[in-house]
Amino acid sequence: MIETRLTRRFGIDAPVLCAPMALATGGRLAAAVTRAGGLGLIGGGYCDAGWIAREFDAAGNTSVGCGFITWKLREKLQETPGLLDQVLARKPAAVFLSFGDPTPFAAAIRAAGVPLICQVQTLADAKLAAGAGADVIVAQGTEAGGHGEKRATLTLVPEVADWLAVHAPDTLLLAAGGIGDGRGLAAALMLGADGVLVGSRFWASAESLAAPGMTDAAIAASGDDTIRSSVMDAARGLSWPGRFTARVLKNPVTERWHDDPQGLVAHAGEIAADWKAGWDAGDPSRANTFVGEAAGLIHDRPPAGEILTAMMSEAEALLGGGWRGAVT
Repeated sequence: MIETRLTRRFGIDAPVLCAPMALATGGRLAAAVTRAGGLGLIGGGYCDAGWIAREFDAAGNTSVGCGFITWKLREKLQETPGLLDQVLARKPAAVFLSFGDPTPFAAAIRAAGVPLICQVQTLADAKLAAGAGADVIVAQGTEAGGHGEKRATLTLVPEVADWLAVHAPDTLLLAAGGIGDGRGLAAALMLGADGVLVGSRFWASAESLAAPGMTDAAIAASGDDTIRSSVMDAARGLSWPGRFTARVLKNPVTERWHDDPQGLVAHAGEIAADWKAGWDAGDPSRANTFVGEAAGLIHDRPPAGEILTAMMSEAEALLGGGWRGAVT
């Protein structure tokens, strides 16, 4: 058994959250992780209200949370003012915000009695999230799949842990980035985290909405085959803040355009059309596979419950039996 402040605060059996991966963590995957003892978060990412509603329905009565890309939520609320309220009305287990200032949304989330989880990529981000009243901070290292920044998990997590211990001791801390098995979970706890946020390993699961062609490519890859780039955002016409890049598998698109941003802009129309066609077809040679350096630890696509059970068993063995984190 692994007991931490996270398991006690959320009433879960495993200190593991499934990352709210846009277009991959649907209701079935989120619910499967929760039923296995962790906590699943629906990937509301780009704020499609209809998609989010369908995935909450797919989760049924299972307790799940929902995640948003913060800068996109700010934009989307200008078009759909009630989107956040609609999610809060579902009484989610938590709302997860990443990539932007959470302050404008924190009051509404707190007023609804819903825990606020903020993912950060720097110590400065962590200070901002703590000031906004985050219940949980996720320190995300650059090893993570999808969007992120430059700091490594191994150093970012303990640095944030040390700061929180002095300035916001009641705020929980999770580690993210490169965590794909029980070794990563055990290591995160030793670094001072109360648990972990796992993305890529659950992304390659039976319940994931990721295209089979994309997960097949990740299973065949190693961490060496990933790259941080903005090519795919340019191809999709997404105005991501410049500080964030996305970790994906290298493919002919990144090989051609990663070092030629001017050429990418000049050919944006034709590139975008082919990238979208590749994405719709699940073709990893034409569109990019969003997966982290943990790709080298992924060798199959089992049910999410089996992934979590194996992760917990391995971590428990490494930690020498029961692990009881700091009691607050």
